[in-house]
Amino acid sequence: MKRPPARASALHRSVRHRVAARSRPGVAGGRSPHLDVLRTILVAWVIGGHALLGYSAVGGWAYDEVNEVTFNPASELVLVALLGPSGLFVIGVFFFVAGLVTERSLARRGPRRYLRDRVLRLGLPWLVSALLVWPASVWLAHAAAGRDVTFWDVLRGRDPLLDSGSLWFALVLLLYSVGLVLWRLVVRRAPHPPVRPLGLAHVAVAAAAVAVASFAVRLAFPARSGQVLDLHLWQWPQCLGMFALGVVVARHGWAEHVPDGVRRACSAATAVTLVLLPVLALAVGVRDLARDVTPFLGGWNAEALATATVEGILVVAGSVWLVGAAEHRFPVTGRRTRRWVAAAFTAFVVQGPVLMVLATAARPVPAPAEVKGPLLAAAAIVACFWIGGHLRIAPRRAPAARGGTPAGRPGAR
Repeated sequence: MKRPPARASALHRSVRHRVAARSRPGVAGGRSPHLDVLRTILVAWVIGGHALLGYSAVGGWAYDEVNEVTFNPASELVLVALLGPSGLFVIGVFFFVAGLVTERSLARRGPRRYLRDRVLRLGLPWLVSALLVWPASVWLAHAAAGRDVTFWDVLRGRDPLLDSGSLWFALVLLLYSVGLVLWRLVVRRAPHPPVRPLGLAHVAVAAAAVAVASFAVRLAFPARSGQVLDLHLWQWPQCLGMFALGVVVARHGWAEHVPDGVRRACSAATAVTLVLLPVLALAVGVRDLARDVTPFLGGWNAEALATATVEGILVVAGSVWLVGAAEHRFPVTGRRTRRWVAAAFTAFVVQGPVLMVLATAARPVPAPAEVKGPLLAAAAIVACFWIGGHLRIAPRRAPAARGGTPAGRPGAR
């Protein structure tokens, strides 16, 4: 009997894998619980990272404006070597996952309901944060530090104007979601090109595109610069690039199964980059981050180009690898995990005020940053997820008839 071609066999195996994935317990209506678990882990990681950044000399979180202690340069260098590279691509993973599930959500709800839900889920929390919650949190921290400021001073005088803390992510994702709907309305009558398999070459092209675009954008908007509405334009190449990549590869079933060869190659590329990055940083003379980091933030120089290149590799390869790893490690979720998942979106939303309140409460404690930072990170993660378990910001959904997951599951859907 004649054997089918290898390409056809691979295609059949991929189709069988997707069908099996959709029939697994906990995957209702094509949902992918491993993406929810991955997103939940990343939310905890971001909360912990913000807690540490508040005591960093380099900064990156508003509490660094009034912190009472900072990490010493040696401790900060070790911390950045261990955890810093994740800062180059964690936000990109969020946008990649959002892109993976967006088409499914849009098809299920239709454009009008999808946009209404996006405005309520993303736009409303951002507005409340920008106008009330985040300015009040920053004012509290400044007042506790003895600064003579009012709430209105903070609201009107922040740079950028309408700073929303960590909720900038929600506004940018809302803009991308609106853009996708408009794009679909424009091109829906155009003939669809034939679907071709995506592989490692496409991932490499995406990484190169993100790197080149990041370098170009940062000629005008250096990293960590602020814009009105806190849009993080310097991060848009990776954010928009990963959102678009997620939308594209979702049509090829990557939300359910990342091709094994692609996953392994991305894992290797990510690991090699993470190992080499601290070595290369030391080799070029980075010793004190507060003093030496400026050339890497943007401009027409080799340091900015190197940063963009490393970021392109990490954000694309790292995102694909993490999604593939989550697929194999978290194919189904238990009751306890589902509780954490259900609390994740609210935990992300409330992290700003929780972190500022806890850091302000710990201010009188006579302890170094090396002690305060990790303790604050652990306490904030627990507090944010506890609040998330009792305060559901996300709209509740009716559970599926079979194999459904709890209503109100969080995440950028």
